[in-house]
Amino acid sequence: MKNSKILALALLTVFTFSSCNNDDPEVVNEEEVITTVTTTLTAGSSVITLTSRDLDGDGPNKPVLTVSGDLKVNTTYKGTTTFLNETVTPADDITKEVKEEGDEHQLFYQVPAAVGTFTYGDMDKNGNPIGLIFELKTGAAPATGKLTVTLRHEPKKSAAGVSAGDITNAGGATDAAVTFDVKVVN
Repeated sequence: MKNSKILALALLTVFTFSSCNNDDPEVVNEEEVITTVTTTLTAGSSVITLTSRDLDGDGPNKPVLTVSGDLKVNTTYKGTTTFLNETVTPADDITKEVKEEGDEHQLFYQVPAAVGTFTYGDMDKNGNPIGLIFELKTGAAPATGKLTVTLRHEPKKSAAGVSAGDITNAGGATDAAVTFDVKVVN
């Protein structure tokens, strides 16, 4: 009698737990690994490349920053920024994902006004800027400063100033942020 009660309880437990239906798990859009950020500025035949390469990610080594040349005063540069994950072979081009999910991403270019001003050149499906393509108009006089390139995930694109490139009210999560020392020369 005691064994049949234990058996009945065990069967009841098995049926109870096996009849539970878990909802499908929520699909999580995992954060991309970005090891390399490259901003390329082109004016005529002049090409300047700014690269941040951090192959150990959040590891102990600092990123290797390179700037291939100085900017010229009073010049309009056509610009592009690309993102790679070089921890895998072949490298994964994260730029494609940023473009495909343009409504969930925006690049911000922060630089002192004396160095120049930025204008967005690409838009998401809602007509808001992405920033993979842009123009940089340098200032009229020689200057030095820091150029910060920031990729935000899920920024509030409708917030004040965000569509004009002001990161202040953007919110969201930072996927990548790199700062380069730049010079504008005669």
